[in-house]
Amino acid sequence: MKGVEFVKKPVIWVVVGVMVLCLISGIGMYNGMVADNENIDNKWGDVENYLQRRADLIPNLVETTRAYAAQETKIFTGIAEARAKLAGANTVAEKAQADAELSGALSRLLVVVERYPQLKSNQNFQQLADELAGTENRLAVARKDYNAAVRAYNTRIKKFPGNIVAGMAGFEPREYFEAAEGTQKAPQVKF
Repeated sequence: MKGVEFVKKPVIWVVVGVMVLCLISGIGMYNGMVADNENIDNKWGDVENYLQRRADLIPNLVETTRAYAAQETKIFTGIAEARAKLAGANTVAEKAQADAELSGALSRLLVVVERYPQLKSNQNFQQLADELAGTENRLAVARKDYNAAVRAYNTRIKKFPGNIVAGMAGFEPREYFEAAEGTQKAPQVKF
C-alpha cells in the first residue's frame, strides 16, 4: 500500500503544478488583453484629438477663403455641415463616415482656392493651409496607429488560447477606422 501512496503524491503535485501554470498563463493573457484594450483607447484618443484640431482649424480657413470667394456659398455650407456631423458622431463608423465627408468638402475648398491666386498668396491663408496639412498628416498616422492597435488586440483575443480567456472575460473585437464607401476616388468638382 505504501507504494500506491507514493505514486499518488507525485501525480497530485504534477496536477497542481499544471493548474498553477495555467492560472499564471491565464492571468498574463488577461492582463495583456487589458493593456491592448487600453492602448486602443489611447490611440483612438489621438485620432479624436486630431479630428478636433482639424475641425477647429477649418472655420478660420473658411473665413479667410470666404473673404476672397464669397460666391462659393455651397462649398462653405457643405464644410459646415460635414464638420457638424463629425462633432455629432459617436461611434468609430460614424466618425469615419463624417471624416470622409469632411475630407471631400475640404478637397472641394482647395479647388476653389486654385481659382483665386491672390488668396494663395495671403499669409493668413497660407499659415492655416500649412497647419491643416500638418494636421491631416498627423491624423493619417494616428488612424494607422489606431488600426494597428486594433489588429494586435483582435488577433490576441481570437488566437488560441487567448480566445478562451477573452470569451470568459468578455473581451469583444474592436472596430477598425475604415474609410467610408467611395472615398477611394478623388472628389469631382464642377463649377
